[in-house]
Amino acid sequence: MKKNITQEERLNYLVEEFKADSDEYKDLQIPGDVEGKQRILRSLMNIRMPKSMPDDILEVQNDYLKARSEEKGVVGLPDIPVIRDGLSIWQGDITRLAVDAIVNAANSQMLGCFVPMHTCIDNCIHTYAGIQLRAECNEKMNQLRMKYGRDYEQPTAVPILTDAYNLPAKKVVHIVGPIVNYNLTPDLENDLADCYRNTLDMCVENNLKSVAFCCISTGVFHFPNKRAAEVAVQTVTEWMGEHPGMMERVIFNVFKDEDKEYYEEQLL
Repeated sequence: MKKNITQEERLNYLVEEFKADSDEYKDLQIPGDVEGKQRILRSLMNIRMPKSMPDDILEVQNDYLKARSEEKGVVGLPDIPVIRDGLSIWQGDITRLAVDAIVNAANSQMLGCFVPMHTCIDNCIHTYAGIQLRAECNEKMNQLRMKYGRDYEQPTAVPILTDAYNLPAKKVVHIVGPIVNYNLTPDLENDLADCYRNTLDMCVENNLKSVAFCCISTGVFHFPNKRAAEVAVQTVTEWMGEHPGMMERVIFNVFKDEDKEYYEEQLL
């Protein structure tokens, strides 16, 4: 495909290629409007199992996603005020952040969200990173299954590091948070604290100096939002005190007004 094409031409091309790549949806009727085509493309990407894709298609996908990133607006560290001791709160779409690492609230399969157009952070990160992210996660999980057995699932609070591909961030840390099925317990709180500690340890090990945490476990994993914010801030503050100068910036990324208020209560 020619290099100097418009974003809409990229979109049209990718919709047709991803549709042809899907046995189930190869005859799907495509809407005429751009927003409708964007929804179809995202949905086809969301449901696609990890497998190879021709390099020429990947190149167009990469150009398309990088342009989408620019359309949404990239947010860098200078755009995010420090509240105290290298800690920040930022409200918005984590896929806009140009930091060393963003944290993905993953599930134990570590392959992203397969529900078309789902609004969870796992879906958003995989969508805007591109299909290479699911492929890398699958490769890492296959390596772990060769070591631990075919039924291996990623344990709670054990992070996996991947490239961020077409996101403004350099890396993605995928971590499985604790699931609150009934009552909140001290063990579940400790598991959540371990998510933050282990992620920060991984950042240091890989020379990543800035990281943006999502609100781990507060969505479908049902960890109470207020208590999650308390655990997050306390854990990160203690870790920063124990590791002075090891991280330049830790950002608590929130999406809901409710979570923003809880983090502000802890930090302001």
